[in-house]
Amino acid sequence: MAETVESYAIGAIDRHEVLRYLGYTGQELTRELDARIDGVVARALAAARPRGCVAVFDVDEDASELPANGPDASEGARPLVAGSNDPANAGRAPQEGLPVIRLRGTTLELLGNSIAEQLAGARAVGVMAVTIGMGFERELRRLSLTDSVAQVILDSCGSTIVERAADAAEASLMARARERGLYTNSRFSPGYGDLPMDTQSALLASLNATRHLGISLTSTLLMTPTKSVTALVGMFETPQPSGHRSCKGCLCFDFCNIRPTGRTCRD
Repeated sequence: MAETVESYAIGAIDRHEVLRYLGYTGQELTRELDARIDGVVARALAAARPRGCVAVFDVDEDASELPANGPDASEGARPLVAGSNDPANAGRAPQEGLPVIRLRGTTLELLGNSIAEQLAGARAVGVMAVTIGMGFERELRRLSLTDSVAQVILDSCGSTIVERAADAAEASLMARARERGLYTNSRFSPGYGDLPMDTQSALLASLNATRHLGISLTSTLLMTPTKSVTALVGMFETPQPSGHRSCKGCLCFDFCNIRPTGRTCRD
């Protein structure tokens, strides 16, 4: 499936999330600092340009290499099955004997026990990348030279905004899953569990994210702009325990395209 580029309208953020990123643990805030946080939140929302890119790819079951008895097999029964009838795939051993999930039409290789468990039984995988733009990045750099307190607050605001953008992208993938009669679980990013950070390169390439969003990788696999997020969302034939259990409290609620149809992602 070709990638889709999206823009997200985020007009407000949860102040408690900003305080959490600041390391707030209940200590008293002065009136001056309280007002300053509000001012920087407004500045952050004005500077951010939340955008994302999403696509859905089918799991290539023939090319994937999974434990013979599934990702939860015991250590004594974990021979890898190159399930492929293609000799070119049969000889490819995953790093350190870990399972690998491959997606059709991409060079993505999702390596590790954590992602194998996360995607066990998935028919397709939603791939996403979001960012709030280089304009925000430039403002962070400017404040680092002129106002270190505001810079720290703005950084926390940026983290909050980009996570909301990730919620919006996830909601978009949930809607695409329902169009296919599939159910999703929660998003999972490179660096979680034992899914390697170097997955980022192929993930971004699968979305043409450098061209569409301006996201690039440093030599240490950090993304630029720094306020960027990538993730994977599994799509299954049956509802998943790790999926969104109810609309109440769902982080994707504000961006949901399924509710207006009178259905939910669990129907």
